[in-house]
This record gives sequence, C-alpha cells and structure tokens, in this order.
Amino acid sequence: MNMSRHVTECLGKTKVVVEDGKIVEVGEPQLKRCPLFGKHRGIDEFDTESVRDNIQFRINDFGLFTEDRKVRMPDFLSFGISEILGTALKHGAIDAAVIAADGCGTAVVTDPEIVQGMCGRISAIIETSPIETVIDAIGRDRVLDPDTAEIDMLAGLEKAYSMGFRSVAVTVCGADDAVKARDSYGYSAVIMAVHTSGTSYRDAVVLFDNCDVITACASATIRQEAKNRDVVTAGNKVPIYGVSEKGKELVNLRLKETGKEPWTGNPPEDPPSPLI
Repeated sequence: MNMSRHVTECLGKTKVVVEDGKIVEVGEPQLKRCPLFGKHRGIDEFDTESVRDNIQFRINDFGLFTEDRKVRMPDFLSFGISEILGTALKHGAIDAAVIAADGCGTAVVTDPEIVQGMCGRISAIIETSPIETVIDAIGRDRVLDPDTAEIDMLAGLEKAYSMGFRSVAVTVCGADDAVKARDSYGYSAVIMAVHTSGTSYRDAVVLFDNCDVITACASATIRQEAKNRDVVTAGNKVPIYGVSEKGKELVNLRLKETGKEPWTGNPPEDPPSPLI
C-alpha cells in the first residue's frame, strides 16, 4: 500500500508534513501570532511545539489527513472563505465551488456542509494523497483525479464547467492563477484569493484587478491595496474583502446570514503579527 503524504502551510505559514497519520516535519513559523488562533484555540504565540500540538489536535479531533476524516461540518468562523462559499451555495448565488483539500486534492463541490467540512479548518494544502473516505463522500466523479489527489485549480474550474455548472467559484493562491482563471472564463468564474501572506505589492494589485473576494491573511500589501479600492470589508482580525460587484454580493450575503454589518471607514484592527 502506498504511503499517504500530506504537506500544508498553516499556523503562521509553517510547513508541516504528515505521513501515514504521523507528523514527520514541522518548520519554523513565519508569523509570531494570529488573533484567530488566540481566540479559538488559546494559542498566543506560534513556535514549532504549538504548531505540532495544534495539528495533532486536528488529527485527533476530526481525522485531518487520515481515513477518519470528518467531511461535513457546520460553520466554524463568522467570516472565512469557506463560510462565504457555503452561504453562496446555500442561497444559489453560485452553482458550484472548486476547492482544494486534504484527501481529495482539487474537487467540485455543491454541498455547503462539505465545503465547510473540507475547507473550514485547514490552511493551504500544498500536496496531498487520496483518502478514500473523503473521495467517496465528495463523489469520485467530482474529484479532479481520485487516484492521485492532484491539486490544480484551473483544471478543476475546467472540470466544473464541463459538468454543466455555470457560475463557479474557485479559490486561488496566487496572482497568476487569478489572471488565467479570469482570462479563460470571464465573469462566470468567481475568483477568491486565499493564503495571501507574503504577497508582493505587484501581485496584490493584480489580485485586486482580477479577484471577486480576497482574504487578507497576514499580508501587509493586501491590506494596503484594499485602502485604495472600493471594497466591502468583513471581519477585523483577518479581513475579507468583497472587491467586484459579485464579490460584494457574496460578502454581503454572509454578513446578512450572521446578522453583522460591513465595516465602514477603517475598522478597528487586531491583525496577525508580523504582517508579511
């Protein structure tokens, strides 16, 4: 049987490698703290030990990177990308979401609880292996490559359109993919930029020019560029910006669902540190 291997960047952009359910590598965090982890998990400062402990907690709690993976979950945060996607699917504002997650790689999902379950409590997935419980729950025909769990968001977008979906959201980790998605699919694609920590200023501008929704993560440049744009801002610890008309619609839909108001002017900030 092939070894299962999963690589993520999480908790302050720390590289973590898990093989066959065991944590085999924990890198150095690039951030000292994130207010979301302080609030939800009581982690005041990132170091290799706190990162290791949190990933082990996730393995034990909901089967992260294992065959015990829980696939469906209710909302976790008020404003995360997965919560915005789930709300958009629930209200028919999009037809499908192209996601990347452990155990399936890239997949086309229409069930809000699966979007939340697979994406709500993970960070960026760099590499993953097939997990049969995950692939069966999502549906083999909806996984880009059930044999390898390949991650390729543009190929996932192509798959979604080939399945007959018309308004498709996709998460992208970089400016190049955002441009390619917009050039290939125009405004039928709803492009959401995630994992933006460390974005260059040039790429921040490109993301705002091409994306519908952008999460600030620990990016100094994304926060800076947001001040130059007409955006709808939700959340103050890790703001999410509705950039285009469609993006504003989706962020406002989530605000309405949670009974909250968008920020006007400059919201009180409690950002991760340092911003990179």
